[in-house]
Amino acid sequence: MTAPVLLVEEPAPGVRLLRLNRPEARNALSMALRRELVRCIAQASDDAAVRVVVIAGNERAFAAGADIKEMANASTVDMMARGVLGLWRATASCTKPVIAAVRGYALGGGCELALLCDMVIASETARFGQPEIRIGIIPGGGGTQRLVAAIGKHRAMKYLLTGAMFSGREAFEMGLASEAVPDDQVDARAVELACEIAALSPLAVQQLKDVALRGMDLPLDAGLALETKALHLLFSTEDQKEGMAAFIEKRPPKFEGR
Repeated sequence: MTAPVLLVEEPAPGVRLLRLNRPEARNALSMALRRELVRCIAQASDDAAVRVVVIAGNERAFAAGADIKEMANASTVDMMARGVLGLWRATASCTKPVIAAVRGYALGGGCELALLCDMVIASETARFGQPEIRIGIIPGGGGTQRLVAAIGKHRAMKYLLTGAMFSGREAFEMGLASEAVPDDQVDARAVELACEIAALSPLAVQQLKDVALRGMDLPLDAGLALETKALHLLFSTEDQKEGMAAFIEKRPPKFEGR
């Protein structure tokens, strides 16, 4: 039997871990893997029992890029028919927080996958990069846009135009990674943060993610108005009443997502 390209794990209540599973190709993002990732993320978005998603690879690679063998002889029409942009959008549209746990290589599409997550926990020795320029193409999953937004124009252009790699420690120092930790702690730390978030009000968490991401593309006044309306909306939830009552009574809150 052929091994599944994506493994689904439940490391803790409310946390779903999606593990890329193409070790023979350093988790290169084949179309089959991309589609399965989209399917599982959509499933997690619709599952009330899932509050946080973690995406991980293995010790050698988070994802070493697109599957070059699948596209080497493709035409323009072939590339359009793949619909990769739509798959990236579907992945980015997850309503739950998504944490990337990055060990080993995160290159090309692998780097872009990490960039579209809400948090990145990186191994200090992980290797990030957008090396597409070295094979005669450019990034096509957001690398030219999200890398510039994450680390600034001049740093990003250095890596985009040369295809050079940078470490997980450098990714953290530049603002691409949320944390840089020893290699053997990456998955555990990502799950630990996921558990911390999963214990909070899922309604507040989803509203916060939505407002923060939408606000990035809005003028400040519009973003502030969106934030205020989301705050007011949360005052109609049982979670808000429970959270504030627990604070006043000096006890842990129990959020039910209502």
